[in-house]
Amino acid sequence: MVDLVNLVQTLTTPHPLDRYLELVRPMLTARELRAEIVRVDRSVPGTVSLSLRPTRQWSGFRAGQFVQIGVVIDGVRHTRCYSPVNSQHERHRRIDLTIRVHPEGLVSRYLHRTAEPGLVVDLVPASGVFHLPDARPDRVLLISGGSGITPVLSMLRTLTEEGHTGPVVFLHYARTPEYVPHRVELAAIAAAHPNVTLEMRYPELDGSTFDYDELERIAPWFADAHTYLCGPAPLMNSVRTVFDAEQLGDRLHTEEFTLSVAPVDAADVHGTVSFSASGVSADNTGDSLLEQAEAAGLNPEFGCRMGICFSCTAVRRTGCTRNLRTGETDADPDQPIQLCVSAAVGDVDIDI
Repeated sequence: MVDLVNLVQTLTTPHPLDRYLELVRPMLTARELRAEIVRVDRSVPGTVSLSLRPTRQWSGFRAGQFVQIGVVIDGVRHTRCYSPVNSQHERHRRIDLTIRVHPEGLVSRYLHRTAEPGLVVDLVPASGVFHLPDARPDRVLLISGGSGITPVLSMLRTLTEEGHTGPVVFLHYARTPEYVPHRVELAAIAAAHPNVTLEMRYPELDGSTFDYDELERIAPWFADAHTYLCGPAPLMNSVRTVFDAEQLGDRLHTEEFTLSVAPVDAADVHGTVSFSASGVSADNTGDSLLEQAEAAGLNPEFGCRMGICFSCTAVRRTGCTRNLRTGETDADPDQPIQLCVSAAVGDVDIDI
């Protein structure tokens, strides 16, 4: 079968076989992975939940991982990373996504506004190191805030479907109850599984914050557990502070959906950024190289814009760049870097 596909691929050159198949039916593909939206739910304010049916090439995911979804907006293809919220043991080959709409989120706003059953999107296989280990921990603490609920909800659903009997605490922070997606189902899971404890916090309503005392109250066994954390930077920092103080950093597993940027040294913001493969140059503004490339009229591939998915990797031919997350610099020539989390320090040549 593979040899036949390769033969047909050769005969259809210069266009890939899938370009012809999609003219017949978008979900009919030989190699490319796609998915059809089969259900849309906009009942939670500022959120759109989608159920997708992937093509036969889909091989599943591990609870906590993300997938990349691609859509065409005004003739330009854009991709973004989203974490499935369903169990990794989904029996109907379905991918459930719950997407928070961000004011500047091009793809999230597009999906919230236009997604309907029948829309076909591009799909990239699941990836990411934030996931449950194969040997499930005896005790599990899941902490999330806002849209960070998605990967840990997948973990909770997976554990309960597997019949996990160890204690599981699900702690989530949100603005109000109405802004918690799948809130009714969460309550039902906790009611049906005596080992699962659901803890909801609404800082704007009850003034709650995360600290050591809170951790002791909800999970006094946390030092012997594995904790999975995803949420906004203030919550992430608060949890890390407690775990670092207790020397438990190896038991804390994190996923960030916003980029925490290290302070910029004004002395680094000078020189010229050259995108040599495109013959384009621009003054260094200190922004990420992805943003500078876009400002220069280029359209490099990217997904998460947070340094997670590696979609925007390009080769730095010459010059020095700074990692926006850590502040570390590197000047080795001909090295792959991630454009979304790298900034130029003086003159830099990027091969895009």
